[in-house]
Amino acid sequence: MKTPGITISPIDTIDGVHTVNEVRFENVRVPAANRIGEEGSQAIRRFIGIDPTVDVAPDATTLLKFRRLLETHKLTRVVFDTINAHLAKKGLLLKEARTVGATIIAAPSSTKNQSGERDADMHQTKKGKTWHFGMKVHIGVDADSGLVHTVVATAANTADVTQAHALLHGEETHAFGDVGYTGVDKHDKHRGRTVKWHVAMKPSRRRLLPDTPLGKLLGKLLGKMEQAKVEHPFHVVKNLFKHRKTRYRGLAKNTTQLMTLFGLANLKLAKKRLMALPAQGAS
Repeated sequence: MKTPGITISPIDTIDGVHTVNEVRFENVRVPAANRIGEEGSQAIRRFIGIDPTVDVAPDATTLLKFRRLLETHKLTRVVFDTINAHLAKKGLLLKEARTVGATIIAAPSSTKNQSGERDADMHQTKKGKTWHFGMKVHIGVDADSGLVHTVVATAANTADVTQAHALLHGEETHAFGDVGYTGVDKHDKHRGRTVKWHVAMKPSRRRLLPDTPLGKLLGKLLGKMEQAKVEHPFHVVKNLFKHRKTRYRGLAKNTTQLMTLFGLANLKLAKKRLMALPAQGAS
């Protein structure tokens, strides 16, 4: 970690404890002697099982047809559910508590395209003082492990609270959300449910707390709740996987891709725990 270009910055959690770091890599050069495996596309071809001397690499049309099959038959959702079933079998997905949240994925707002129109499935919304155009991804996260259980995609102007019911599986005893879920327990779609909601306090109410160290601590706790858990999958998808903008037109195509991304994000987040299981006698 002393290689030039690597910067490590400590990140203090909400309780003031330093347990994680932010690691940045800027123009880091790794000596060839430290390389693991083969170099370049040869290693990729070997991994996916394509021998260029025998097999013909699929062309763009074949890949397009394959993507349409994934979309038509909702196969990426099957992949997502299969990953989660494996994680649940390993004891990494529980059902008692759920944290919900949403993020905006930007879409091109330009009309300089073949149709001369914006994507009809995308809409604009105002967050703070900034306008955004695109879609919104709503996720339900296991409050203990931080793994994504449910993914729902809508236009960006869809209120978070209207999708809360779709992010629960029905067996939760507690659910956590930010201020966007204020009043969720009074929503029509939640009538009859026994889940207890814990929604972050609005800034206007937090400002009424006493200006003391205890009051400030309570303000942070009541403002954040369990939201750190829901931010981790978003960080993986948007920052590690670089999926900050839509790749296709329409919600259906983008949702198909998001199911795969969040399935892979779960594997990324659970990697250390999965690798530690054999040492604990798990199969």
